[in-house]
Amino acid sequence: MWDGHPCCTFGVQEGFYKQYPNTYAALFRAIASATDYAHKPENRKAIIEAIAPANYLNQPIPVLEQVMTGRFADGLGKVKNVPDRVDFDPFPWQSMAVWILTQLKRWNYIKGDVNYKAVAEEVFRATDARARMAEIGIKAPASNYARHTIMGKVFDPAKPAEYLNSFAIKRT
Repeated sequence: MWDGHPCCTFGVQEGFYKQYPNTYAALFRAIASATDYAHKPENRKAIIEAIAPANYLNQPIPVLEQVMTGRFADGLGKVKNVPDRVDFDPFPWQSMAVWILTQLKRWNYIKGDVNYKAVAEEVFRATDARARMAEIGIKAPASNYARHTIMGKVFDPAKPAEYLNSFAIKRT
């Protein structure tokens, strides 16, 4: 969808992280550590070899190499080289939560008014993530919000309604 977009998430119910804070913290640190490892291009080959077998993804190594390295045939006779096409980032960007909410609203899965910022900050626990990342020496971004270019369109999380209204196609 956009360069470096998240393809996977780690989520738990509110009761879990409140009832088992140490377990939640350990899980988050493990995922953040693995994500930090996967973010580094020099580690992609080892990851590909580990996840290709049948007991994981059951995919040919060349297919995974194309995904993980960003070097792939475009189907039109050209080879694209987009090394940052896929990335790994352990930080729960609240701006991405706002974007996801705009799409849910766009396609009428959410009805009525939405306090995008409040929902994003309740669900994407950036403060907790920042603390857990610091515990293992991973630097988190200074802000929880950033502008993103998604499918060629700039998304400003401070203006979700404006972004949402900019689409000609939506479910009414």
